[in-house]
Amino acid sequence: MRRRWVKWAGIGLAVLVVVGFAGLRFYDPGWRYDIRGVDVSRHQGQIDWGALAVDGVAFAYIKSTEGGDWTDSRFAENWSAADEAGVLRGAYHFFSLCAPGADQATHMIATVPDEPDMLPPAVDLEFGGNCSARPSVEEFREGLDVFLEAIEAHYRMRPVVYTNADYYDEYLDDSPPDVTWWVMSPLLEPWGAPEWTFWQYLPERKAGVDGSVDRNAFSGDEADLRALTERLPD
Repeated sequence: MRRRWVKWAGIGLAVLVVVGFAGLRFYDPGWRYDIRGVDVSRHQGQIDWGALAVDGVAFAYIKSTEGGDWTDSRFAENWSAADEAGVLRGAYHFFSLCAPGADQATHMIATVPDEPDMLPPAVDLEFGGNCSARPSVEEFREGLDVFLEAIEAHYRMRPVVYTNADYYDEYLDDSPPDVTWWVMSPLLEPWGAPEWTFWQYLPERKAGVDGSVDRNAFSGDEADLRALTERLPD
């Protein structure tokens, strides 16, 4: 059964019609959340992280890796520059349905430094941009569990799981209750299952970025965000 958050998709499309595409520039679905962030990759080009920080960006998730062997060409630059600008940052890995979970974990660990004050590593689970393979739920969950366990063991942080409604319904609706969810819903706040911690929504132009960038809201306050940087006990 579809999760409740996707049932608002039709309403979101109606909002598009009412406000018009030009009006979306001024539409901020996450207006009531104080802690805002972005997620970036090489597609944003060279970023002025100092300007981005001044433009109300408290945190950023930065693409690091994909599959078993692909590395974002701007990851190292973005990782260092975000830290220098005082933007709390975490890395995310795009999980391929065509590569073993163990290989993908090894690749991310080799690419993303284990540094103080980083947000938990995140895994990006979506069909868009993925390979055409569709493993069974059991096969997928086995590979994902291997990946998550290796990442958690290395960084001593429970990984964040990014997804959208289609992927969640296909593979994730029986996930354990303690997952830290990062949910994509472009126009309207997700509600129901799963309960989100990070919410990715409508992109906009931000200072320091040439073009638009995905916006994200955090469900808690600054202390809650900082608490995510704490490591699990040995």
